[in-house]
Amino acid sequence: MNILVGLIYSLRPWQWIKNFFILLPLVFGEKIFSFPANFRTGIAFLLFCLVSGSMYLINDIVDAERDRVHPKKKNRPIASGKIGKKQAIVAAVVLLGVSLTGAFCLNMVFGLICITYIVFNILYSKVLKHAVIIDVFCISFFFILRIMAGSVVADVTLSHWMIAMTALLALFLGFNKRRQELHLLEEGAIAHRQVLDKYNVYFIDQMLSVTTSSIVVAYMLYTVDARTVQEFGTTNLLYTVPFVYYGIFRYLYLIHEREEDGDPTNILLSDRKMLVNLIIWVLVCCVIIYGSR
Repeated sequence: MNILVGLIYSLRPWQWIKNFFILLPLVFGEKIFSFPANFRTGIAFLLFCLVSGSMYLINDIVDAERDRVHPKKKNRPIASGKIGKKQAIVAAVVLLGVSLTGAFCLNMVFGLICITYIVFNILYSKVLKHAVIIDVFCISFFFILRIMAGSVVADVTLSHWMIAMTALLALFLGFNKRRQELHLLEEGAIAHRQVLDKYNVYFIDQMLSVTTSSIVVAYMLYTVDARTVQEFGTTNLLYTVPFVYYGIFRYLYLIHEREEDGDPTNILLSDRKMLVNLIIWVLVCCVIIYGSR
């Protein structure tokens, strides 16, 4: 029973949002209605959820002691003792076996991307998460792997601006999470995450100033890039920029004024305005991309 609980916990829905980046190449590659690209992407999304679920279990096993000093993470099943470490390991192995078998059957390159994701997650859990700045760069790299995975299975060549924006957005979210850990945990921050001893709020705010502006610039350049205009046959994608601005500003507002915990998935699911803005942005993008064909 504990193993089953571990499997269900690893697939917690709020973590699936990060894997929606796999779907972006399908949408912006004009293949959302193209079979079998849409079918393959859907399968890849589910398989990557299994892969990332196994990594969440492994990370929670490694971080169990530190999670116990976090006001929210202490309630996680492994940290709280509801799921034993042995049961969590068995659940992680089952998920890895199923997901990797499916990944290589779907697409060889996709399978290799999943292997890369697993290897770097283990390196991150053991070594890289203790290296200042590099720890956040690793988070960004994981998001790039997701969008690469979607690109491979949908057979879409992504714009370099889209890749850059994904990397910058991940840096933005990663630095915000570190900032909130420092702010909320205060003296207990280092006990929860050793690398926080090398960060301070002022330094992180400087990094956020750089990444915030860079995200919008990269997205604007993508919307007016010659390749983008040629592919979609319109420059109207530029009109979606306000939604990107609002999403960033709303996120910063929730972080600074309402003192949310900094987890983008929790903020997205708990804030109706953020969720509505995201849905409208996706719908407007689809209307512009597919309506101009």
